[in-house]
Amino acid sequence: MKVAVVGGGSTYTPELVSGLARERERIEVDELVLQDIDPERREVVGGLAGRMLERAGYEGRLEITDELERAVDGADFVLVQIRVGGQEARLGDETIPLACGCIGQETTGAGGFAKALRTVPVVLGIADEVRRRAASGAWIIDFTNPVGIVTRALRDAGHRAIGLCNVAIGFQRWFAVRLGVDAERVVVDQVGLNHLTWVRAVRLDGEDVLPRLLAEHGDEIAAEVELPRRLIDELGVIPSYYLHYFYAHDEVLAEQLAGVPRAETVMEIERGLLDLYRDPSLDEKPALLEQRGGAFYSEAAIGLAASLATGDEAVHVVDVRNEGTLDGLADDDVVELPARVGREGAVALEQVPLAPELLGLVQHVAAYERLTAEAAATGDLGLAKKALLTHPLIGQAALAEQLLESLLEAGAERVRGAAA
Repeated sequence: MKVAVVGGGSTYTPELVSGLARERERIEVDELVLQDIDPERREVVGGLAGRMLERAGYEGRLEITDELERAVDGADFVLVQIRVGGQEARLGDETIPLACGCIGQETTGAGGFAKALRTVPVVLGIADEVRRRAASGAWIIDFTNPVGIVTRALRDAGHRAIGLCNVAIGFQRWFAVRLGVDAERVVVDQVGLNHLTWVRAVRLDGEDVLPRLLAEHGDEIAAEVELPRRLIDELGVIPSYYLHYFYAHDEVLAEQLAGVPRAETVMEIERGLLDLYRDPSLDEKPALLEQRGGAFYSEAAIGLAASLATGDEAVHVVDVRNEGTLDGLADDDVVELPARVGREGAVALEQVPLAPELLGLVQHVAAYERLTAEAAATGDLGLAKKALLTHPLIGQAALAEQLLESLLEAGAERVRGAAA
């Protein structure tokens, strides 16, 4: 089996390599290719990956390359984990909206919109190469944000793709610790859109223990998702962390205006990680990687790939077409929910309808995602403006126009700077 990682120079990659080495009984990879266009990251991250695999006794082949065609040629799985424009572009995504009085976040609202515009065309180009060169029946696993929009664009273009996020597996591991059980016994019924989900049930050996978790650990849960305990009790579900951008909008905006952008913090962490990765004696992922984000990404990605390869029908929380699963959404909307995964893909588990207070927000953001995916794929600025107008964190005509102009100008400046 050949696995290609596009964006293999990411500081996340040692997490993935660690998982591949650890889970060889679940998925045996004969060839691993790390592809990246950044020569420094390619060398530094690739060097650590090689040392980690050697320590683990990996007998397959590791290749480091900048050539996409070479990387995906004959691949059975292509994991896409790119950041178009790097952390500098992320900084713009987080600060330009603030100047317009909007929340600045790299996947939600105006920041996520900007990221989608520059990311979707690149990912579609990668997918076209996968279609031409990869093995028959190859799967694209997308970890590139905004996952829901990117996955929708891939599926709209007819690609064999599944989106993946680490929020659900993070909840699963967190709940398992509080319950004092192995994580494999816990199934998280997380439903909605990517970065707009609610946990409606937590099943331990098939029994829903969400009420118990709320009763015994409600204050901890509220702190984890940065929302008031009383709100969680009233909703009767656990919102993902990203819901605090909606439910506590004014508070979050005030904090962002007074604080340091997350992108600056991540830049500092990445500089430290790359310095560590350069150490020729380092042959395991460093503890600092836990501060980067993306916890349990390797377990999620490897588990999903293993189910697709073996057809074990395990349940994973993934981003797939709705296809009638959630009432009130179109069949072609991309939703995030538990699904049984086999060789032919993911089949969503049956879901009861979303409560009105959840469904209304989901429908609103699903309409925005539809418009954004099409605008990013076609370059239609009219659709782009409609997308901003549709998003519940924006929703005003003058503001949508101002944001679009500012974001496009910043994008053009980055292009000119790269060309110079």
